[in-house]
Amino acid sequence: MKISIDVDCTPEEARSFLGLPDLSSVHAVYLDKMKQAIEQGVTPEALVRDWSPFGEAGLALWRQFTAQMGEAASRK
Repeated sequence: MKISIDVDCTPEEARSFLGLPDLSSVHAVYLDKMKQAIEQGVTPEALVRDWSPFGEAGLALWRQFTAQMGEAASRK
């Protein structure tokens, strides 16, 4: 037996229903910091390096991950 239920709600309503926290204020702060960085001419690579938990090692892992994803996508 298979039962499907479609729920029509906004993301905010879904988070509230599931008891998840409202992170809209955190999101607003994050967006402000991103806008400031872009206005100052900071590159995305520098942002990832500075904000990642492992610094340069995290950036290397991110590069490796994106390269592998690109290779996998090109094989199809």
